[in-house]
Amino acid sequence: MATTLTTTTTKLIPMLEAVVTYIDEGVIIADQRGEVIYQNPAADEFLGFNHAPIEHLNDISDFSFKRSIVRAAIVAGEVDAAGKPSGSFVSFEERVTDKHGERFLQFHTGLVDCVDHEEKMRLVLIRDITQERRLAAVYEQRSAEFRSNDPGMLDTLERIRQVAPSNAFVILQGESGTGKTLLARMIHRLSQRRNYPFVEVNCAAIPETLIESELFGHKKGAFTGATSDRAGRFQAADKGTLFLDEISEIPLHLQAKLLRAIQDQEFEMVGSDKSVKVDVRIIAASNRNLRDMVDSGEFRADLFYRLAVIPLTVPPLRERPGDIPLLMNYFCSRQVSRGYPADVKFSPEAMQLMMSYPWPGNVRELENAVEYGTICAYENIVKAESLPQDIYEYSTQSNVINTDTGDTDKLHSYQIISALNITHGSKSEAAKLLGIDRTTLWRRMQKLGIN
Repeated sequence: MATTLTTTTTKLIPMLEAVVTYIDEGVIIADQRGEVIYQNPAADEFLGFNHAPIEHLNDISDFSFKRSIVRAAIVAGEVDAAGKPSGSFVSFEERVTDKHGERFLQFHTGLVDCVDHEEKMRLVLIRDITQERRLAAVYEQRSAEFRSNDPGMLDTLERIRQVAPSNAFVILQGESGTGKTLLARMIHRLSQRRNYPFVEVNCAAIPETLIESELFGHKKGAFTGATSDRAGRFQAADKGTLFLDEISEIPLHLQAKLLRAIQDQEFEMVGSDKSVKVDVRIIAASNRNLRDMVDSGEFRADLFYRLAVIPLTVPPLRERPGDIPLLMNYFCSRQVSRGYPADVKFSPEAMQLMMSYPWPGNVRELENAVEYGTICAYENIVKAESLPQDIYEYSTQSNVINTDTGDTDKLHSYQIISALNITHGSKSEAAKLLGIDRTTLWRRMQKLGIN
């Protein structure tokens, strides 16, 4: 019977290989050491090897295949007592770069039995999900009201999409007003906890004497004014996500209790010696550099490293100036629903000031400036003098507005290229974004040599 089965399998191999050769999914078969025995053309194409044979899984230069398997196995709970992958099938996604640009690939891999081989073989199935991820990114940005065309910010959004489905803790670091709260909400919405509570706590807004009770709750009589039992934010977020904004403001003496609550998922309410168990994912945010605070002794190192499983930095607006016209256009369109005119435009001088201002308040300040300018516009044209005083005075102090032709040409060139990138090459839309007519845009492009 075994001989007949082996003979039949051998006869089927050419047919199976013909099928695998023409399917859209990539297929790789390797031994447990990673030496590749077979790969189909789709696998070569996906991994950017121009159909050259892949000799070893470690030859994939864009990422560490072994490390990705370990990470995926940990997330899936498929690890043995020694912390090694069990061999069961796991899935993970990676972004790779080839001659066509960036691809998002989904890998499904595990160990399988193979006829005539005592050792199990590793099967790797690869699927191109680039289009799905790009569509998802557009949807996520719209639904979260987060707008960006900056490559660095888009990388952060993609990383968020990757880590959101896990239960890993996340730290978001960046200046005030960069959108950390929106990103935290996005992580929760894309996670497996999306149907459970998302509880926000602004640690800087709670008096130091009350923060322990606010986080962990209290029993009746625990302190003056505690007239009844009250559950804390950890209990409110059970099975969901707890967002600790401005976590750097938590007093040092409470950080040990917070560490235990995060690490063991249990704590005692104020005035109680009975432990309360919860299941909470933590997302923390800070506008201060927590690593520097650790070095100066202001923040516990063990708490920082427990939280910083996935550390993400949100860049300030001044480091992504290409987002300024995009955000201005978005805020203008959103104001229409609040009764503001729909045809408001920014003059070239006003746009120059907006692009040159350093935005210490980031996106939050930009939104306020757009509304201020709209209110103070002249016949629906936002001029330089229509802008908030801080922005206008900055221009006079730093000589942003000047008559130097070279500087003006450089600014116009930067604005036009940014606008064309945002509108995917549409000159009509770029002209609207810049607040000029299409003819003016065409003349400037001809003068500056922009095709």
